[in-house]
Amino acid sequence: MNKLLALLGSILTFSLIAQPLTVEFSNSPSRAVDQHVFFVNEAQTKLLPAALVDLNKQSNERIMKLINHHDFTGKKDSILHLEMIGDAEELLLVGIESDASLTPVDLHNLGGKIAAALKSTTRNLNVTIYTENLPQNSAAHLAMGYQLRHYHFDKYKSEKQDSISRLTLVTDDIPTNKQLFENDLTHIAKGTHFARDLAWEPGKSIYPQTFVDAVKALFKGVDKISIDVLEVAEMQRLTMGALLGVGKGSIHEPKLLVVEYRGGIKGGAPIVLAGKGITFDTGGTSIKPNSGMWAMKSDMSGAAAVAGAVYASAMRGEKVNLVGVMPLAENMPGSNAIRPGDVLETMKGTTIEVMSTDAEGRLILADAVYYAQQSFQPKMLVNIATLTGSAARALSDEYAALVTRDFTFSTEIMKVGEASGEYVWPLPLHPNHFDQLKSDIADIKNSGVGNPGASIGAAVLGTFVDEDLPWVHLDIAGVDWLDSATDTAPKGAHGWGVRFMDQLVRQYK
Repeated sequence: MNKLLALLGSILTFSLIAQPLTVEFSNSPSRAVDQHVFFVNEAQTKLLPAALVDLNKQSNERIMKLINHHDFTGKKDSILHLEMIGDAEELLLVGIESDASLTPVDLHNLGGKIAAALKSTTRNLNVTIYTENLPQNSAAHLAMGYQLRHYHFDKYKSEKQDSISRLTLVTDDIPTNKQLFENDLTHIAKGTHFARDLAWEPGKSIYPQTFVDAVKALFKGVDKISIDVLEVAEMQRLTMGALLGVGKGSIHEPKLLVVEYRGGIKGGAPIVLAGKGITFDTGGTSIKPNSGMWAMKSDMSGAAAVAGAVYASAMRGEKVNLVGVMPLAENMPGSNAIRPGDVLETMKGTTIEVMSTDAEGRLILADAVYYAQQSFQPKMLVNIATLTGSAARALSDEYAALVTRDFTFSTEIMKVGEASGEYVWPLPLHPNHFDQLKSDIADIKNSGVGNPGASIGAAVLGTFVDEDLPWVHLDIAGVDWLDSATDTAPKGAHGWGVRFMDQLVRQYK
């Protein structure tokens, strides 16, 4: 059976789905432009950007007449979409509050809004965005936002979306914007696309071995990267009973994937990013109801985001030592699966009574975060997981839940969210949460009784994290999958966490 599975793993190869988009920077628009995009605020409605003034003249003042006809004032987030005006096939006017106040996140959202308005993934486009009077580096950030939104997953559709888009950004500073985008920002978008691709894949295609294969393919040829995969025998030697226990019900063996990027001082303490990698979650013996179970193919979104974030840092050559730790397992109710009431021994030696096999993410991360501390002695540890429905119910899809050991640190980490465009909100971690985990027959239970579930989940992991280590717990259960599109992400897999962790690495390297 194992040989057959190995053969299937070699056949089910996985590769990043290419998003057909070419990005260029220029000091003047191409003559072949079909779609023109301009930014306007209320103060500029009568004083239009120079290139728009020229188009207005070519159209015999029709553009200005249509602006007035539609009562377009340049109000923030407003869009006026005009077609077949003069020589322009399409004209898009985007309202902004103030040129000078635009942040990188604002620009990302604007770039994504443009891609969505032009339906960039379903049409052949030749788009020019004019950045006259916008802040420095605006062109690069607009391009990143456009690329983030320029995404679709049609791998399994009989009719593919084969559109090809060319995006040109007109700027007075070509070298700076080109370098920022091509050497930095595009890698964040690509890392996010990678995380989305993995989350969209069906569970029959993505299981621990194929997840490993996908990550290896992503990092092929990337400098200063080493990849290690702990198999069952090695995990047994290390007594990783929690990670091994979760994977016992599946025909696919669990694994611990470690990607190390050595971009900083030799021997310097790294930042460790640890992501939950449940490639499909039935709930195990504590089986979930059928309603919504299909979405559990994305229960490895934390691990996928870790891979994407490490990729972004490595590709831009960030001067940091960074380790991505991804415990991988499929949670199935097989004949050898763990049961409620079973006791698992962890690498730390702490024993865990399993109250619910559907509280499995904290089990696999318990061994992973302890292994990371013992192996790498990090200066900071971040774990990210689709961990609890409680976090989603508390914060909806606006924020990921954030838990640290002290509130002051939480407020610092909130600023990381604000700077990245992926927002977090702190939840408490109280000594009583640890008390609720006490077991009658083992050291702790894997879940408490009643609420608050999100903090209890964090307390389980906190049991395995050194109290003196700066530690950030992210529960992304409410933000990893979108029921409706945002400016920078279409409906479905969000790829949440790549931008957040990328920004955290920049701030704490």
